[in-house]
Amino acid sequence: MSDAEQTRQKILDIAADEIHQHGFQATSLSTILCRCGISKGALYYHFTNKLELGYAVFEENFVPMFLGTWQPALSQDDPIEGLCDFFVTMCESMVCSEAVCGCPLNNLCEEMANVDEGFRLRILSMQQKLNELIAEALLKVEGDLRPNLKFNQVAYFIVATFHGATSLTKSSRNKELFQQVITELCLYIRSLKK
Repeated sequence: MSDAEQTRQKILDIAADEIHQHGFQATSLSTILCRCGISKGALYYHFTNKLELGYAVFEENFVPMFLGTWQPALSQDDPIEGLCDFFVTMCESMVCSEAVCGCPLNNLCEEMANVDEGFRLRILSMQQKLNELIAEALLKVEGDLRPNLKFNQVAYFIVATFHGATSLTKSSRNKELFQQVITELCLYIRSLKK
């Protein structure tokens, strides 16, 4: 990786951390510059403005990380149990800072979907990709599932419940609520089987 590529990645990583901690709108380019130890010119060499940087963080950091966390569960021979194991593991490994800060992608979606059309379209695309991953995983085991399930609807319900649980946990700062919602979500997911 060239020096320029390393600098760009460092900017993305630090901006991602700042956005996670403070939200996109409250994130300061000055803070990013200071943390990166670079000049304004170096930042603007890679990104013409804060919005372009935000889009890059979303597309290059948050989306791959988010979809990558779901992929192993959905790749299991039994995606139903894969999803439940994924959610239970998340409950067990969640630290207090995650309960307070919430999911970085979910936070950014909530903050920016109604503020900027570019973010809204990127969020929609990411949600559709995740929905397709879940629906495709369920379709592979369709013979083991109840008849007449609408996999796209089921997938959106799973994702909406998960996002709701993370938002509830963040606003209440109560990890136990996340665990309770996830327990109910797993009961629902397992009820998809015949």
